[in-house]
Amino acid sequence: LLDSSVPAIQSTIGSPLQYEYRTKLTPHFEAPPKSAQKNPPSSETKPDWLKIGFNRVGTNKTMDIEECPIATPVINDAYRAARENIVKNIYTYKRGVSLLYRDSLPIPSEPSVETTADPVDTLTASLEEHVCITDHRATAREKVGDFIFEYVAGSFFQNNNSVLVPLTTYVHDAIFSPSPTGPSTITSSDAEAPTHLVDAYCGAGLFAITLSPHFQTVAGIELSEDSIKAAKNIARLNNIPSEKISFRAGDAADIFATVGEFPPEKTVLVIDPPRKGCDDNFIKQLLEFKCKTVVYVSCNVHTQARDVGKILKATEGEESGKKYVLESVRGFDLFPQTAHVESVAVLRLV
Repeated sequence: LLDSSVPAIQSTIGSPLQYEYRTKLTPHFEAPPKSAQKNPPSSETKPDWLKIGFNRVGTNKTMDIEECPIATPVINDAYRAARENIVKNIYTYKRGVSLLYRDSLPIPSEPSVETTADPVDTLTASLEEHVCITDHRATAREKVGDFIFEYVAGSFFQNNNSVLVPLTTYVHDAIFSPSPTGPSTITSSDAEAPTHLVDAYCGAGLFAITLSPHFQTVAGIELSEDSIKAAKNIARLNNIPSEKISFRAGDAADIFATVGEFPPEKTVLVIDPPRKGCDDNFIKQLLEFKCKTVVYVSCNVHTQARDVGKILKATEGEESGKKYVLESVRGFDLFPQTAHVESVAVLRLV
């Protein structure tokens, strides 16, 4: 790409929490050696070979971690207690174990159902209390801005709640106003704001749910049926009518066939793919659909740059109104104390 087609990278938005932010940990440990299983010692002290924690970088060797500085306090409290129990009972394990610790708001004893009362209001009193969930199949709950999210504890959800409001707010602002540092792409002829939102790789619906008040129609698509089930429940939990928002299980590459009735000139596409990025079939359909705005959110800047480059190159010779430009790129520090960063790139059709 020409240097002129890439705007200056904006400064990274920091995480409000630099430590004690991570809401999910998955430490692990190995079973005792067979010799120790046959003749376990009577002592309950921790054996030297027992390592409970995470793999050392670039190896399959476990580093023993007594406390994680980036995990939330409720997770560390539960983890410390679990370590003591594991040491006490280590010789009863016949195989290695992968553990789960998920920070969650308390789950009501009664299942969530639609009522005339506002479910969010009824939860306000318990929002400051946190619990730790260790069952992969249990339901976890958290609040993002004014929205309540419930999802399977072992499934994917962003693990730094403190930065999710700044992230979703930035995406909203990027959609509805031109970038102050990118090329000017919104003109006076763009009288009508976007009305339709497509959330590809939507997971439990973070962007679809939080951006829904600003659109007439929202569609999310995700391969995981469990995530789609969670997203539909989250919409009900937040009183978002099914006529306005829909979630569909399927490959993101098929989404454009399912939203064919959406007007491209009034449609925004949010992409938040896995680390491998988007495949060529998805990009091909994106280019054919030509929605007005594309917001590409990624945890892998390398595959994001590759995919954005493909989109820009494919339309660089197009006539006015059919060419994508890269309006802005900005990082979000979703993973403080690590080398990773979340990147948000905004493309506009001009």
